[in-house]
Amino acid sequence: MPLRLPKATQISLLLLLIVLLGGGFASTSVISYYTSREALRSNIINSELPLTSDTVYSEIQKDLVRPVLISSMMARDTFVRDWVVAGEQDPTQMTRYLQEITRNYGALTAFFVSDNTRLYYQAKGILKQVSEHEARDQWYFHTRGMQAPYEINVDVDMANADRLTFFINYKVFDYRDNFIGVTGVGLAVDAVVKLIDNYQERYQRSVFFVDHSGQITLTGASGGPMGAQIGQLLSDVKPLAGLLSQLPKPQSGSFEYQVQDNGHFLNVRYIPELNWYLFVDQHESQSLSTIRQTLYLNLLICLLVTAIVLASVSIVMRRYQRRIEALATTDVLTQLPNRRGFNILAGQALQEAKRSQSPLHALLIDLDHFKQLNDTYGHLAGDEVLRAFARQLRSNLRKADIVCRWGGEEFVLLLKDTDSTTAQQLAEKIRLQTEQKHYPFAGVNLHISTSMGLTELRTDDSLDSLLGRADKALYRAKALGRNRLCIDIRASV
Repeated sequence: MPLRLPKATQISLLLLLIVLLGGGFASTSVISYYTSREALRSNIINSELPLTSDTVYSEIQKDLVRPVLISSMMARDTFVRDWVVAGEQDPTQMTRYLQEITRNYGALTAFFVSDNTRLYYQAKGILKQVSEHEARDQWYFHTRGMQAPYEINVDVDMANADRLTFFINYKVFDYRDNFIGVTGVGLAVDAVVKLIDNYQERYQRSVFFVDHSGQITLTGASGGPMGAQIGQLLSDVKPLAGLLSQLPKPQSGSFEYQVQDNGHFLNVRYIPELNWYLFVDQHESQSLSTIRQTLYLNLLICLLVTAIVLASVSIVMRRYQRRIEALATTDVLTQLPNRRGFNILAGQALQEAKRSQSPLHALLIDLDHFKQLNDTYGHLAGDEVLRAFARQLRSNLRKADIVCRWGGEEFVLLLKDTDSTTAQQLAEKIRLQTEQKHYPFAGVNLHISTSMGLTELRTDDSLDSLLGRADKALYRAKALGRNRLCIDIRASV
């Protein structure tokens, strides 16, 4: 019966543990990840993005809608209308008025264009006279002819070194609703871009604006979705090409789209004051990075725990096997190798002796009249004698020598690399020690003697033939009266 589990069985057990532990941990982590992912996605779509959109909208009302309100106030200002109706007699009055608007409201520029004189008034004075034939003046005639009371456009500001400016152009009417000009304010585009960048940094979302025609009107410094720039149409941005038809009018809405297998969450809100749509875009990977890191951490912990468990199981299995092997090959009473253990050790010793052509002696020892001792003093006394005798044998042998309890009161020794003379001397030494030794038990000094059979390994010997000759020599020692050493005759020749 083998003492060690087959290698294939050990591997199968370890693989089963890997599947059970690793699979269990991994499946739990993955299920937890996808559950958290869906919960997070739902929270982003239904809560986080709408809330961010509302917050950004509030900021816009303060930062961007304010210029619209200022322009509206200017268009309804009685001073502007009275001054125009009175014939624009003192241009400095309008200049001072526009200076005050610029100074008090933090605008880059403030302007008024009279429809009567076509003069362009700004804070520094009269800039020019607009003309239908001038391409740079077409904005005025466009505003003049539109139905809406105002428009927002991005254009260069001639009054400020052609600086790109965010203009609110507001139509002005007299008290009889006759069109008399266009007024408004302008904010530097780079200042507005900084506002957008501030929104994006603060809320960790991408923010941009789109008008009702699907044209991107404002973005941060890095551009809009897929790097889209101001003036570009949504239809030109492939992932968002079909979004224009879905835009809410004027309600809010939530959308999802994919860019190279990366998901995006999008909240859209209509801003009536600007007649624009506010887009708040969140990359899925940004949102899921934390739970993805948690998944990786869980999988790493799973791997470490599985490795630790496997290592622990492997150590326990090896220890258990060694214990089983020790129990199977060790005599419990004397702690010497038993016959099974001796056969393993002796087989190796015979091979070494034959390979190196070194001498090897086998000494078989029997305790004389041991049954009588058990019958007289009890088995506990016999056990104590056996233990003490085993210790005595060990003390007389080298580490290289082999000693075992052969069975009952019989012991066998294999003396490695030992010549006949030395082997005989050692055997006699053990016999005399035993004869002279007292074995105390329960206040009684017990005495015992030994019979021994000694033989030497031959070239053609097996373990059985070697021990067979030692056994015959032992039998002869018993027949001659016990308490003596007999040597195999052919071995001594």
